[in-house]
Amino acid sequence: MKFFGRFLSGLLLCAAGLGLGSAAWAADQAGASAGSRAVTYKPDVIFTLRTSIAGGRLVFIGDRGAIAEQVNPDLKVPEGAVVQINLINGDGATHDIAVPEFGAKSDHISGKSAATAIVFRANKNGTFEYLCTLPGHKAAGMFGKIIVGEPSKEAKVEAPQIAHDPSIVGTPVGKRGPQKVTVDLLTTELEARLGDNSTYRFWTFNNKVPGPFIRVRVGDDVTINVTNPKDSTHIHSIDLHAVTGPGGGAAVTQVPPGQTKSFSFKALHPGLFVYHCATPMVAQHITNGMYGMILVEPEGGLSKVDHEFYVMQGELYTTETHGGSGLQEFSLEKLLAENPEHMMFNGSMDALTKIYSMESQVGDTVRIFFGVGGPNLTSSFHVIGEVFDRVYDQASLTSKPLTDVQTTLVPPGGATMVEFKTEYPGRYLLVDHALSRVEKGLAGFLTVKGKADHTIFHSDEPVDPNSGH
Repeated sequence: MKFFGRFLSGLLLCAAGLGLGSAAWAADQAGASAGSRAVTYKPDVIFTLRTSIAGGRLVFIGDRGAIAEQVNPDLKVPEGAVVQINLINGDGATHDIAVPEFGAKSDHISGKSAATAIVFRANKNGTFEYLCTLPGHKAAGMFGKIIVGEPSKEAKVEAPQIAHDPSIVGTPVGKRGPQKVTVDLLTTELEARLGDNSTYRFWTFNNKVPGPFIRVRVGDDVTINVTNPKDSTHIHSIDLHAVTGPGGGAAVTQVPPGQTKSFSFKALHPGLFVYHCATPMVAQHITNGMYGMILVEPEGGLSKVDHEFYVMQGELYTTETHGGSGLQEFSLEKLLAENPEHMMFNGSMDALTKIYSMESQVGDTVRIFFGVGGPNLTSSFHVIGEVFDRVYDQASLTSKPLTDVQTTLVPPGGATMVEFKTEYPGRYLLVDHALSRVEKGLAGFLTVKGKADHTIFHSDEPVDPNSGH
């Protein structure tokens, strides 16, 4: 590594020659050396990372010292230290490295063995992120933690958990005939967990986002009771797209705090339908979490599968940018501009990656009831590494399904039902194939367990079963 040795020596001569992209470092040095022609320095801490591919993911690997060969190692430094992170390109793709919290970002490097570096002063205590900023690279695995000083325990927010368990899908109707069904819904307004370090004031049905998965049969007589607690600050309602009647029920369920309103309808059309609050401003009620789905099964019910999951996509529009900590405040301006800061499956940014586990065995059949609460963006629903055997386009259960589909479009307020056999073990990533949305929190995992069939997939490279790619 003679080249890198000469490169590192050059770095240690003069901060002005580094091309650091670090406003914090430049300002610090300008203040410390007014009147100096050139600033020489020796960093307090130096880390060297190299880019690589491990377990099917793009990663940073510690190149030397205590972090040698560690994947995305934690970088621990004292508060106030001048930190230098060297990056060597180990795979020949284009990469960079950045620590956004300290304003440090490197140039891009693309040739194998090319190198760059960032320097910054770690002037505040806490846990922060380093990452490759090229589109999709963080989602592919290129990120880690830099821990400054002794991070306080307050980093984790203790708040109610409103993410909906995707495995709670109600009881299949089977061969039963039409009957009377009663559904009780409670509208709630509560500050709850958005991510590890953040909260949001959600509005919900039954304290979950999405609301409960309602499961009935075509021909059923369904009664909906909507109760709005007296401590609410807003009127709420419900519009079910399965309802034939004024406002889908919204015209008769504008419920003030402290009251209950009810209506009944006959389920005339089989299908998978979205429901949502329809109180002005409707888009605000939806983005805050007031959406869900109702499945109206056809006569005789759906075919039997091994696993069913309930997944809905949503958007949050906040004053604070994505990645912020603490309470995230609603932004009307961003809602009207249709520019969400956060996107998620099932109510929180890690509902389907950390909070809940979606699992299948090799040879099992999976059915996903998928809908978009929105309120604004269309989804290109895709499972990386799988092909949908059947897609019930627009959630029409009486039409012949599409077969062998890679990605399916679902509009806001729309739904689909997909089915596929899980034939090879691994971790499969649920995404909207508008993939920049992964960076805003929109991802989920389906873990398939069992014996690998090398006639289906084989590689000389060891495969990490927890890899999303």
